Amino acid sequence: MSWFYLFLAIFLEVAGTTSMKLSEGMSKPIPTIAMFVLYFFSFSSLSLALKQLEVGTAYAIWSGLGTAAIALIGVYLFKDSFSLLKGVAILLIILGCVLLNLDSGGEKAGAPLATNSSEAGNQSGVS
Repeated sequence: MSWFYLFLAIFLEVAGTTSMKLSEGMSKPIPTIAMFVLYFFSFSSLSLALKQLEVGTAYAIWSGLGTAAIALIGVYLFKDSFSLLKGVAILLIILGCVLLNLDSGGEKAGAPLATNSSEAGNQSGVS
């Protein structure tokens, strides 16, 4: 379920960023409201994903795939410039996200985290 939340967070972040562009500097109310709502739910979904996924892996995938998707949306929807170098850069971002996922699967090791400093000391085996 954590991967579902991560990809939902990516989708919502991309939609929020697209709404940001459509808001024309927050001068249009509907896209501006949509931007805030979509970002709120994107971060909420990312937070749920982080219950099971490593923060570094999840954040890299979230930001990397979101960046790649927005770059492509910019080219196709907003007629942003595109070059071979930009295309290669987008592919490298996606490849990096795939490699991060292959390295550890992105899942946390399962060890409980200490909630305060006294518990942290006890995890080392010293009483």
